[in-house]
Amino acid sequence: MRAAQPRCRQQTLSQRRRLIGSSCKLFFPSDPVKIVKAKGQYMYDEDGRQYLDCINNVAHVGHCHPDIIKAAHEQNQLLNTNSRYLHDNLVDYAERLSKTLPEKLCIFYFLNSGSEANDLALRLARQYTRHEDIIVLDQHVHKAGGVFIADEIQVGFGRVGKHFWAFQLQGEDFTPDIVTMGKPIGNGHPLACVATTKEIAEAFAATGVEYFNTFGGNPVSCAIGLAVLDVIEKEQLQAHATAVGNFLMKLLKEQQIKHPIIGDVRGCGLFIGVDLIKDQAERTPAPAEAEYLITRLKEEYILLSTDGPGRNVLKFKPPMCFNMEDAKFVVETMDKILTDMEKGYLNQQKTSTCST
Repeated sequence: MRAAQPRCRQQTLSQRRRLIGSSCKLFFPSDPVKIVKAKGQYMYDEDGRQYLDCINNVAHVGHCHPDIIKAAHEQNQLLNTNSRYLHDNLVDYAERLSKTLPEKLCIFYFLNSGSEANDLALRLARQYTRHEDIIVLDQHVHKAGGVFIADEIQVGFGRVGKHFWAFQLQGEDFTPDIVTMGKPIGNGHPLACVATTKEIAEAFAATGVEYFNTFGGNPVSCAIGLAVLDVIEKEQLQAHATAVGNFLMKLLKEQQIKHPIIGDVRGCGLFIGVDLIKDQAERTPAPAEAEYLITRLKEEYILLSTDGPGRNVLKFKPPMCFNMEDAKFVVETMDKILTDMEKGYLNQQKTSTCST
């Protein structure tokens, strides 16, 4: 079978609109980017233009990291099958993960995505507590009745810098009952995990219903998972997240003083949010301005996304190899765009005043 011929961005967009469900959204839908290659913290379009990626936390240690590619390729040449057979990669990976977690979180279930992990976490919690209700606070899920689920899908594996797990920011005495992890643990490969206690796992097993995920924890996925842990350690990415994250926070805080539209800068390590607001008194979310800013950044070859209930939060979660030069480039570009936006607003105000 011959490989498909390269096609222009507009042809690909037309095919996507014809074949893919419209509820599957694109970044920058009015002018989407066609990405054909990526390396480290950079992505490249069909014309070879380089974009700085501030969105893809999934490519945790960097796009197309050679150590991850090598681990996947070598294991793919030997075996890839389900976890009903014995294989060292599965238990070796579980053992490595256990060394990063509190002692009581010693039982592991492997899956393919963070969504699957959170679904399983809720099943475990409901079976253990015999309650159905949940409380969701700031994107974290915990059970009424004392079972706490720490969602580490976007923030775990050293991203917050100070700690390997974000739940550790709550203090040394705090240990969740269940921890969920998603595709960043496989650097984008479909790998996810739920870690929990023996008591919760035993309550789940007591149902008599087998839990089986066909390719959760397969040898290739586990080889990749082990390689990701090796890269984090070898390249000291947790310490790197602290240093670069602190530098980025400092630069953004300076912008907050300069630009009234920035209502807040918060975060830890390489997980940072910047609130854009319409006014300092009411702190009204500014989603249109946030959308305009990320669109202008895209024109300057920086990819950034918005989040939050009001879609007014600029969300920084780049690959962990994002560096200080990248941080300076992003913030300097933001400064220029925000300054232009403020000048445009002042000119509009003057025109309105003159016309009245």
